[in-house]
Amino acid sequence: MSDSSENNGSSPIERFIPTGFYDVIRQERVFIGLIGVFFFIAGVAFPYAELAMWVGFFFAGYSAIANDSIQTIGTFLASNMDKKWWVLWLWIGGIFLVTVTVSWYIYDGDVTYQRLTSKGFSEAPTNFTFLQVAAPIFLLILTRMRMPVSTTFLLLSAFASSAEGITSVLGKSLSGYGLALITGLVVWLIVTKTVEKKFNGEPKKFWLPLQWIISGTLWAVWVMQDAANIAVYLPRSLDISQFLGFSLFIFFGLGLLFYLRGDKIQEIVTEKSRVTDIRSATIIDFVYAILLVYKLSISTVPMSTTWVFLGLLAGRELGISIMDNKEMGRPLSKVFIMAFKDLSYALIGLAVSIILAISINDEVRRELLQFIGY
Repeated sequence: MSDSSENNGSSPIERFIPTGFYDVIRQERVFIGLIGVFFFIAGVAFPYAELAMWVGFFFAGYSAIANDSIQTIGTFLASNMDKKWWVLWLWIGGIFLVTVTVSWYIYDGDVTYQRLTSKGFSEAPTNFTFLQVAAPIFLLILTRMRMPVSTTFLLLSAFASSAEGITSVLGKSLSGYGLALITGLVVWLIVTKTVEKKFNGEPKKFWLPLQWIISGTLWAVWVMQDAANIAVYLPRSLDISQFLGFSLFIFFGLGLLFYLRGDKIQEIVTEKSRVTDIRSATIIDFVYAILLVYKLSISTVPMSTTWVFLGLLAGRELGISIMDNKEMGRPLSKVFIMAFKDLSYALIGLAVSIILAISINDEVRRELLQFIGY
């Protein structure tokens, strides 16, 4: 009698699926449903190049910016939680429109600041596979799981015409991570005691416009570097109607992202030390912007800005811990765990990217196997 009464309140599904997993499915049922619809749309669209081009772009446009929001506007969001979302959106969205318009005008319809002119990405796709159109959907799933993966690897790898395109991106990204890690460590070894420890009480009024200017500059530099991840689906030179479709979709997608306050992946930023302080956030954005400008200027090869950002945060946390782990930072053991977790998520994204690349392109598969010795 007691057994039957215990089972009356549970469905057959609940009896066979672990409670925690079932709770996740129930909480995410709307998202899971949308993902199913998106995969169906990708399956219908991919045989028709003109349709697939825009469907892939729509998926990539939101998923790339949603995942990369942690590195470009994450600290901006975290330190401006008291501001209206639409004010933040108009500022960042307006900068986006200006930045891509300048590139479109100067480079004869190219909105990527020539990031797609490097070997392996210079030719616009004339036909699509299912996995190419669906690649951004996998990015949406990883973003929902709060994984800061490289959108550069995941999206561009699906279109690489040679393994050299992938390895050049990987090489530049790895060097960017190492440079950012060392820079973050050195900078915060210096500023933790001399500057950040003095950030007590209400910030002075000049910090607000300073942060908005620096965050806006960082966002513009990120667009110059990573617009290629979104525009890879489109012709390398956009006419006026294509440009309007590209720019306005991203602009209103940013509005949704700001309305959601960065969504779940924003936790990657907010778990770090003192990033909600506008002064600390401004220093992070300033150092990150300098790193991106440097990497942007040395070559037109695309690069994972996510890896650079994760390296900077890891170096910053390490520097704070070494200098002042009792008041401002965390114990070194926790810093290493946090940095390893972030990097492991990025490596998961890299693994998914390579799997997609070798599944889509036979030539890339042969070259990559040769590269690793098979």
